[in-house]
Amino acid sequence: MKKKVTWLAGALLGLLLVMSFMRSGQVRSADAADKPNIIILFCDDLGYGDLSAYGHPTIRTPNLDRMAAEGMKFTNFYSGSPACTASRYALLTGRFPVRSGFEWVLYPKSERGIHPREWTLAEGLKSAGYATACYGKWHLGTTKKAYLPLQNGFDEYVGLPYSNDMLPPQHPPIALMEGNDTLQLNPDQAQLTALYTERAKAFIRKHKAEPFFVYLPYAMPHVPLHPGEKFAGRSPRGTYGDVVEEIDWSAGEILELLKAEGLDENTLVFFTSDNGPWIIKNELGGSAGLLRDGKGSTWEGGMRVPGIARWPGTIKAGTLQLQQASTLDLYTTCLALAGQSPPIDGRSVDGRDISALLHGKQDTTLADRPYFYYGPHVLQAVRKGPWKLHLITSSQTGRDYFNGKLPLLFNLETDPSEQYGLSDARPEIVQELMELAEQHKRQAAQEGSFWGKE
Repeated sequence: MKKKVTWLAGALLGLLLVMSFMRSGQVRSADAADKPNIIILFCDDLGYGDLSAYGHPTIRTPNLDRMAAEGMKFTNFYSGSPACTASRYALLTGRFPVRSGFEWVLYPKSERGIHPREWTLAEGLKSAGYATACYGKWHLGTTKKAYLPLQNGFDEYVGLPYSNDMLPPQHPPIALMEGNDTLQLNPDQAQLTALYTERAKAFIRKHKAEPFFVYLPYAMPHVPLHPGEKFAGRSPRGTYGDVVEEIDWSAGEILELLKAEGLDENTLVFFTSDNGPWIIKNELGGSAGLLRDGKGSTWEGGMRVPGIARWPGTIKAGTLQLQQASTLDLYTTCLALAGQSPPIDGRSVDGRDISALLHGKQDTTLADRPYFYYGPHVLQAVRKGPWKLHLITSSQTGRDYFNGKLPLLFNLETDPSEQYGLSDARPEIVQELMELAEQHKRQAAQEGSFWGKE
């Protein structure tokens, strides 16, 4: 009798354990429910004026427009740099690219990449229990395994390791990678947006019962442009419009999946771009709208980009956010939402937690914080409040808009197109911003990068 009771008790305990295990695979735990899923949709060379939500008259982006209508549209959102590699470094580390220790654009044979001591957003979220994936352009180093996504916090990776224009004969054949391995050489780039989208959707389905982070850095609309078959020739804006409309489709696919899986209200989706449009490519490049210049410059068109956040139930629908923010802030904000903090080891983390803005609260400490615009690791401009001071100006077009006159001061609230210089009228503002710039340059030079400190 005693054996029978013992056996029944053991069987009951085993059944309870099995039921518990099955439940854990189907239902998100209370701890996980407190941590939102995070998806960052990151375009390549998309301009401030390239979405219909930001005023484009012919590029049709209904899904991104819906994101803005159901969430928050930023009007003063900045990339970390006007160039590819440096901007991605800023997003994934929350640090100005001058701290990276490598060129602002890496090439296939560049010796350096992201340093192993950097603590990426993926590493921070992974340590908080997130499943992490990157599908798309990496561009933070390829010549050492340590530079690749799987060694920097991502559980899964599929994508191009650098820009889609770094091709033979000047460069080796470009590889579509999966993990640390080559999946295919010289892939058909017209299939990339769809491939990345389907991989992201599969990852979301697989990890829907736990918090997940999906970083989707599209190859497009970087030149050369490669729209998918269903989108080629569809847009009135030509091939550029085709690839942007395909990205809009991709965003819509992600949003529909979140709704179908019941993940909508526990997922923050953020859409932005690595820098402004490549305007020297003429009709193959994008538009900065009312902003001056584009990619490669620290004029507003080079670094002010679309920024759209959607998180139903948390972000109030139809919010127009005028507060200045940047991709560096996404690092600190996402860590905070996951219950994490940046490393406290003496390194500078330049991004700020803007989660208060997402929750519909104002953060007065953000209003007057300075923002520093870097060219190729050279500080070229600084902004504080509405005031922006150019110390150096440059443009891939070769234009010298103000006949070499420096420094140049603008009020971006009244003059976002940077047309009316106010240096002579407001010398006290010039002086204040000059001092901020010099202070920042001294600090950055003193701290340096992790390179050389091994």
